[in-house]
Amino acid sequence: MNGKPVPPHRQAIRHAELDWRTDDGDVEAPFSTAYDDVYFSRQDGREETRFVFIDNNDLPQRLAAWREPRPFTIGETGFGTGLNMVCAWACFDANAPAEARLHLISTEKHPLTRDALARAWRSWPPLSRQAAALLDQWPPAVAGVHRLRLDDRVILDLHFGDAAECLDRLDGQVDAWFLDGFAPSKNPDMWRPELFTAMANASRPGATFATFTCAGFVRRGLSAAGFRWRKVPGFGRKREMLRGEHDPDASTAARTSSARAATPWFQPPPPRPADHVAVIGAGIAGTSVAAALARRGSRVTLIDRGSIAAGASGNPQAALYVKMAIEPNLQSRFYLAALLYTQRWLARLDPERRWWSDCGLLQLAGKAGDVERQQRFLAHYQLPPSVVAASDPSLVTTLAGVELHRHALHYPLAGWVDPVALCRHLAATPGIELRQAGLGSLRETDAGWRLALGRGSLHVDQVVFATGHASRHWLDGLPIQPVRGQISTLSLTPDCGSGTVPSLDRVLCAEGYVMPPRDGRLIFGATFSPNDDDDTVRSSDHRRNLEELARLLPTMAESLAGRSPEACSGRASIRAASPDKTPYAGPLPEFDRWRQDYAVLGKDAKRSFDQPGSHYPGLWVSTAHGSRGMVSAPLCAELIASRIHDEPMPLERELVDHLHPGRRIVADLIRGR
Repeated sequence: MNGKPVPPHRQAIRHAELDWRTDDGDVEAPFSTAYDDVYFSRQDGREETRFVFIDNNDLPQRLAAWREPRPFTIGETGFGTGLNMVCAWACFDANAPAEARLHLISTEKHPLTRDALARAWRSWPPLSRQAAALLDQWPPAVAGVHRLRLDDRVILDLHFGDAAECLDRLDGQVDAWFLDGFAPSKNPDMWRPELFTAMANASRPGATFATFTCAGFVRRGLSAAGFRWRKVPGFGRKREMLRGEHDPDASTAARTSSARAATPWFQPPPPRPADHVAVIGAGIAGTSVAAALARRGSRVTLIDRGSIAAGASGNPQAALYVKMAIEPNLQSRFYLAALLYTQRWLARLDPERRWWSDCGLLQLAGKAGDVERQQRFLAHYQLPPSVVAASDPSLVTTLAGVELHRHALHYPLAGWVDPVALCRHLAATPGIELRQAGLGSLRETDAGWRLALGRGSLHVDQVVFATGHASRHWLDGLPIQPVRGQISTLSLTPDCGSGTVPSLDRVLCAEGYVMPPRDGRLIFGATFSPNDDDDTVRSSDHRRNLEELARLLPTMAESLAGRSPEACSGRASIRAASPDKTPYAGPLPEFDRWRQDYAVLGKDAKRSFDQPGSHYPGLWVSTAHGSRGMVSAPLCAELIASRIHDEPMPLERELVDHLHPGRRIVADLIRGR
């Protein structure tokens, strides 16, 4: 790297280096050999957490009195074993009213392995239910944000990376801070001014904090960032600790630089009521948004002219697949986060794997130079093999269950999903009402939006458009391209051709893809035809798919010898794509206002502005998911629902901005278009 600092998104996340030690009562606890420090008091770790963080943030009283529609949010530096977060969750369960919600945010530079985490939690049997929820969703060691839904009322966002850098990129605000981590003398790189500045920028007015340390430079750093502190009695052998609150009116250098100063156009619109939300479109984008909103308490009317998953989400099998750039960029970072999130999301929705499979996926090398490009990709990303790893032809054959003479990248967490079954499951979420109707018109009112729906009308607080390529009819100014894709299906029974069709244990991808057979059918494809919105099934496209199948999986093609395009059934659908192939997810800009307000960017791209971006109040977009919507749509839905309900975002700020529907306006202005 020529001596330059490694950007956070390129930093490989290394697991914690541990030793295990026992106290006089034979309670086993992890000890960091890298930092020469304990993760928690071996005297009584749970009691230490209660005393230092729970009670000194007044959480029992504050949670009992919580009546806000948004969740109470706790931020933490140093997740460690998760004891602090789980104890906060237990305090919430014991004190908060039934309608309240809790959002937990924690940073961790060196996460424990899942096995080490499970070993640590053996010390607290009373918290086994909470520990199981954490262990079931424990993410791989990948830099970035990992959202875990611990139960119906509690979300945990794990930010893997340096604490100060993670919090500086946090898109959200915190009510109470657990300033934890290894002791300042052991880990001075964490306890630095940038950390306190990031905490201040992410604090809601009156946010509190508590920390076990009284170190002088910690007190000075907190003061400089606008935190008022005071010494109080400490836990156990510690004579004193600190507690306090943030003063939002403090005139400090920490508050002079806003995280949004460089991109004011992406400033989110202020929160507004979300008691009743209309979602237009019942494909994967719409049903995932509807379910995410309903889980948060919104009443949702899901509207579609046809049936559930009637459009591009109606294929019988879809690959959980991402194809990332050789070097990390914003798009690739989003898709990686989306793949990891969707796998956890599906495992929670359908733990029995009735209509999806994390069987794994092989991205085959085919063209000249593909193997070298795959090696460069692995070197740039430095991802754990549980996420992606190189496979030679012998291993590829073993993994696929069929002979293949090609190198590949293996994605163990990928696989396939039945989109129709998934969309139906999501649409059945309590709080969602499905209306089969076309949208005739949309009109803003004093209290929200009035929708004309065929023979009737509907008044709602907010509206989310998730209508795929049809979005261009309603969202004038948002560049959307129709892309036709046709899949082919062959029956494998009773006569499949010249011989027995070999099994296939993984999804295979190259120029096309082929799925593991399901219910006696082999699904493969798909064609890619930009600017074509004809969904008529074509024999010529079946022929193209058969030719690609022969290149992708020769042994299977040989077994199917003689199967003509006429033997194929199939389905053609129209996907929606953006010019940069990244989905649109976020509030809908007032396009003309943006072009007027930021026109000077065409002459001075570094010009600063005070004017935030103007958005249509209560209108949102989740569209242009292209051929990877089964991966991208669930995380985009979580992003939109989080913003509507005034929660922290499930992605770093720059990735949230990358998905914003207004990004093309700014890019075009800067380029003079």
